[in-house]
Amino acid sequence: MHRLYALIGLVIIIGIAWVLSNNKKNINFKTFAWGLGLQFAFAILVLKGAQIETLMEPMIPGTQAPFVWLLIAQFVALYAVSRFATLPEQASAWLWRILGAETLLLMLRFNLLGDFFTKARDVVTHIIEFSGQGASFVFGKLGGDNEAIGFVFAFRVLPTIIFVASIFAIMYYLGVMQVIVRVVARFMARLMGTSGAESTSVAASIFMGQTEAPLTIRPFLSGMTMSELMTIMTAGMAHVSGGIMAAYVLVANVDIQHLLAAVIMTAPGSIFMSKIIVPEVDTPETGMDVKVDIPIHDVNIIDAAARGASEGGHLALNVAYMLVAFVALVALVNGMLGWVHDSLAGVLGYTTAWHLTWFPSSLQDVFGFVLKPLAFVMGVPWKDAGAIGSLMGERMVINEFVAFIDLGKIKDTLDPRSFTIATYALCGFANFSSVAIQIGGIGALAEDRRHDLARLGIRAMIAGTLANYLTACIAGMLLD
Repeated sequence: MHRLYALIGLVIIIGIAWVLSNNKKNINFKTFAWGLGLQFAFAILVLKGAQIETLMEPMIPGTQAPFVWLLIAQFVALYAVSRFATLPEQASAWLWRILGAETLLLMLRFNLLGDFFTKARDVVTHIIEFSGQGASFVFGKLGGDNEAIGFVFAFRVLPTIIFVASIFAIMYYLGVMQVIVRVVARFMARLMGTSGAESTSVAASIFMGQTEAPLTIRPFLSGMTMSELMTIMTAGMAHVSGGIMAAYVLVANVDIQHLLAAVIMTAPGSIFMSKIIVPEVDTPETGMDVKVDIPIHDVNIIDAAARGASEGGHLALNVAYMLVAFVALVALVNGMLGWVHDSLAGVLGYTTAWHLTWFPSSLQDVFGFVLKPLAFVMGVPWKDAGAIGSLMGERMVINEFVAFIDLGKIKDTLDPRSFTIATYALCGFANFSSVAIQIGGIGALAEDRRHDLARLGIRAMIAGTLANYLTACIAGMLLD
C-alpha cells in the first residue's frame, strides 16, 4: 500500500512543478520522460539489483570477469575506430547504442552498480577511520572513538570534512574527477537534449558544492539562457557536495549507499524539474557540446592536498558556526512557542493534548503538521510521517545538516523504511540560505547575471526541493 501512496506522491510533486511552470506550452516532454526514466533506472539498479541478478542468472550463466573484459575490449575498439577512422554518423550512433545496451545488460546481470555502492560504503568507512586517526593525533581522546567520552561533534565530524576535502582536491589534481564529470555530462546531454554547459554543471554538482560546480562553465555563465541558469541553480540546490557526505554518515548513521544513490538519481530529476518550471525558449550557445574546464592551480599532489585541507578547514568552520547559530535560534524560537503554548493552556484551562492540535509548542510541530501529508505520500508510514515532515521543514527553513543531526537522534524510533526515505528527501542543499549563497557565489562569477539569479532563486530552491522529494517517492515505490 505504501508503494501506491508513493506513486500518488510522485504524481502530486510533478503536478506542483507543472502548476509553477512559467511557460507550460514549451515544456519539453522528451527531457521530462528521459529524466524520470533515468531516475527509475538508477533506483532499480541500486535498490533492486540483487533481485534482478538472481532472476537473470539462469539466462546468462557464468562469472562477470569474462563479460567485463569483453565489454572493455569492445569499448576500446569502438573508441579507437571513431578516433582514428571515419565512420558514417548513423553507423557510429548505432554501435554506441549497442554498446550501451550491452553495458546495461551486464549491470543488471551482475548487479555492478550495487557492488560499486557496497564497495563505496567500505571505502567511506575506512575514510572515517583514517580521519579519526588524524583527529586523535591533534585532539587526543576527544578525536577518537572513545565511548567513555561519547560523541563530540567538533572533534569527530569536522575533521572528517577536512580530510575528505583534501582527498577530492587530490582527485581533481590527478584529473580523475574531470573524466567522471565529462562522461556523466555527455551522457545527460545526449539523452535529455540539454546544452553542454548546463549538463556539465549538473554533472559537477554530483561531486562539488553549489558554488564550486558553476566554476566548470565559468566562461559560458554570462551568455546562458534563463532556463540554463535555472538548471544549474536547481542542480546546486538538489545535491550535496562529496566532501560533506561522510559527515552525514557520522551524525545520522545513514547508509552511504543511499546517499550516493540519492545524488545520482537526483541529477536527471533536477534537470527535468527545472525544465518544467522554467522551460527552454531560447537557443543555448553551447548546443550539445560538452567541455569540462576545471581550473587546476596546484603544482603537485602535496600542494593539492594542502589546498584541499585548507578549503576543508574553512568549510568545517562554516559548518560549526552555522550549527551554533541555527541550533541556538531554533531553541530560542521553540522556547518562545513553548512559553506561549504553556501560558495559553494554563490561562484557558485546556489540556495539553487538545491544545497541541491548534497551537504548536515548537517549530518541529509546525513543520510536522504542514508536511506530514507530503511525507505520507512519499511512502512513509503514517506513524512516522509527522517526524519526517518535521525534518523536511527543518531542511528547507534551516539547512540539511541540522535535519540530518535530528534524523540521527530519532533513528531508533522510526521504521527502517521511514529512515531510508528520509535519507533521500533530505539529501540536498535546498533551503532559503542557499538562495543567498548562490546569488552571491554564482553572481561573483557573472556579475551581469546577478539580477537574473535573484529572480530565479526561490524558484530554484522549490525545484531542488521537489527534485529531492521526487527521488524519495521513487525510493518509496521500490523499497520493501
